[in-house]
Amino acid sequence: MQRGSDRLNVHRDDEMKHELRGLLRSGHPTRVEEWHDPEPAADDDPEVWSGPVGGLGSPASLERVRSELARTLSRSSFPATARDVARMLRRQNAPGTLVDAVAALPHSARYENVQQLAEALASGR
Repeated sequence: MQRGSDRLNVHRDDEMKHELRGLLRSGHPTRVEEWHDPEPAADDDPEVWSGPVGGLGSPASLERVRSELARTLSRSSFPATARDVARMLRRQNAPGTLVDAVAALPHSARYENVQQLAEALASGR
């Protein structure tokens, strides 16, 4: 079927697939010229993917902490102590900053749901 809005033809599509085959299979750039490669992250760049625990105390951080916890934990995880939650977070490969923050909570405290745990993390209790 011919489309009038296509800018490329079948031959160019095949050529582009062939050019990308090495990149898709290897998982890293395959170009010889380094200037084509994306620049790596600098040491002082913020770790966006590392989790929401930085800057605790603001309402926005409470939402981020709650969101990260809810993404990792399920309803069946509660009620639980901070030690139990930290163990579950490690098993689920949660961000290290989140695991460390939960592990720093009092071990005797028991949390009924994600909201209670997020509030404890945000307030530093």
